[in-house]
Amino acid sequence: MQIYDSVKKSKREFIPQTEGKATLYVCGPTVYDDAHLGHAKSALVFDLLTRVLKANDYEVTYARNITDIDDKIIKKAVEQKKI
Repeated sequence: MQIYDSVKKSKREFIPQTEGKATLYVCGPTVYDDAHLGHAKSALVFDLLTRVLKANDYEVTYARNITDIDDKIIKKAVEQKKI
């Protein structure tokens, strides 16, 4: 199976660290303003990748964070008088 490496701008053979297993950790959106299509992009892409890996008989561990509180979120909440 090959996966596109956006850093090297080429396809590379997928070689898991542990034979037959794939682990994915994906940073989800940090939502501090209106929702947009970009918020769904990583969810769709990595859901598809997970399904492809499973279809190729990999045991997949998939973890994704949704939102972490950061300065932008706090600033926006203060501006909107929500905190």
